[in-house]
Amino acid sequence: MLSEIRIESLGAIRVATAEFDRGLTVLTGETGTGKTMVVTGLHLLGGGRADATRIRSGAERAVVEGRFTTTDLDDAVAATLDEILDSSGAERDEDGSVIALRSVSRDGPSRAYLGGRSVPAKSLGSFTTELLTLHGQNDQLRLMRPDEQRGALDRYAAAGAACERYRKLRDAWLSARRDLTDRRSRARELAQEADRVQFALNEIDTIDPQPGEDEALVADIVQLSELDTLREAAATARAALSETHEAEFGLSAADSLGRARAALEATDDTALRALATQIGEALTVVVDAVGELGDYLDALPADASALDAKLARQAQLRTLTRKYAADIDGVLQWAQDSRDRLAQLDVSEEGLAALELRVDQLARELSQSAVDLSRTRRKAAKRLAKEVTAELAALAMADAEFTIGVTSDLADDEDSAALKLESGELVRAGGDGIDAIEFGFAAHRGMTVLPLAKSASGGELSRVMLALEVVLATSRKHGIGTTMVFDEVDAGVGGWAAVQIGRRLARLARTHQVIVVTHLPQVAAYAEVHLVVHSSESDGASGVRCLTHDDRVAELARMLAGLGDSDSGRAHARELLDAARSDRLD
Repeated sequence: MLSEIRIESLGAIRVATAEFDRGLTVLTGETGTGKTMVVTGLHLLGGGRADATRIRSGAERAVVEGRFTTTDLDDAVAATLDEILDSSGAERDEDGSVIALRSVSRDGPSRAYLGGRSVPAKSLGSFTTELLTLHGQNDQLRLMRPDEQRGALDRYAAAGAACERYRKLRDAWLSARRDLTDRRSRARELAQEADRVQFALNEIDTIDPQPGEDEALVADIVQLSELDTLREAAATARAALSETHEAEFGLSAADSLGRARAALEATDDTALRALATQIGEALTVVVDAVGELGDYLDALPADASALDAKLARQAQLRTLTRKYAADIDGVLQWAQDSRDRLAQLDVSEEGLAALELRVDQLARELSQSAVDLSRTRRKAAKRLAKEVTAELAALAMADAEFTIGVTSDLADDEDSAALKLESGELVRAGGDGIDAIEFGFAAHRGMTVLPLAKSASGGELSRVMLALEVVLATSRKHGIGTTMVFDEVDAGVGGWAAVQIGRRLARLARTHQVIVVTHLPQVAAYAEVHLVVHSSESDGASGVRCLTHDDRVAELARMLAGLGDSDSGRAHARELLDAARSDRLD
């Protein structure tokens, strides 16, 4: 959840810090004090577009810093967050929280930081979007878009795995179909290319190079070219270390070292015995060197007669490295890639028939996957529409009807993604399935249900979105413990409907941290934490403070048509608070 946010030089806010807790938190304040700048700041932390015009006049940059705690999250979200932090090199604070920061400069680019590390804004957004769900008036407008409606239905239906399977099959089907079309239309050209590739592979197979063979040949040729010199050097060194010479004692180097070590070990002097240990180590090295020199001499060829064969083999390999790659390992990789390519160049009747069978098989699998996904959506659509309609009734829209239409997205023969189902229906296999999904709405019984974009007013759309979010939040475990932010979701609403919105937000706050920017006292009364954004009389800059109970009474009275200083206003505010408190406890 979001535990703290600090905003500097953003809009009307000069410097403001707000602390949040679990449950429902509301932000209120006079128009123009900068309430929505808190939401704007959260959008920036979510990787949103940085707008330099939002920087406060006279400041060079705006900074938004958020502290997030990641406890009480479900395992899937927690694992995703850990992966994002690890890949970014970000670190948690001592208390386990994570600090996210975004700065926007007036002249330069914006900067993003996560856990003390500079990261791209996209990476910052990947982290915060797992924890934050933002709903503003623009989000209500997005709810009218078909892709947003499909996304909401798929979340409710838990259709993520089915969608992923469909997309993978679709990609494979489209790829195989393009390959088949390409081979048929370019048969002569591909056959010529196949002949060239096969000729090159035959040449490589005839020479049969081995991995690293070119480098090994260079070493062998150097050795054979200097055979006498190398043999003499190795033999001389071996003799010096192991054979007896006409020295004072007639001993080899190894014997001399052994004699020296024995003499020192016979003493009781600590320093001399330490030197004996060192000489023993040197003796071990000498003995090992003698053995390795012997092995080296034994491995040397008797004469340089193999040199000509090595040079001839080197010339063969060079014909390959001149044509196909810089070294033999590269030649072998080229050959492997070419064999894979050759499989794609098969334009024989047998090859085309096999590919056509694969296209047909993928089409059948894709068709079944699409039908399964569509069936899942249709079942979920009925349940979701029923639950949202019931939730709208609880939001003082008892006569409203919410519907979700799931129909086949029909295609014609010329459609590049036309897919024929087993039923014979020709549909368009889009990136998200074969379905056209549309939310419908009627405010009163007897009215014709029309698409949501054509039938809902601003206030009705606000309640539809809130009802949908409440249903989605309570229908699945994913997202429990995360933060939901609503910016004036109650716009265009008043009276009893406003009370119901406050009640539903309080219900949502049982499983989520909920932060609401509101102008309605009926909604604000349900908050467990009430923050007010206020402006300074001296310079007009805005700040944020947490209200006590008495302060809340005054603020709610102000929101009730500006009745803050009247007894009737305060009495009404207390009545709202008492009613909301009693309602929350039920």
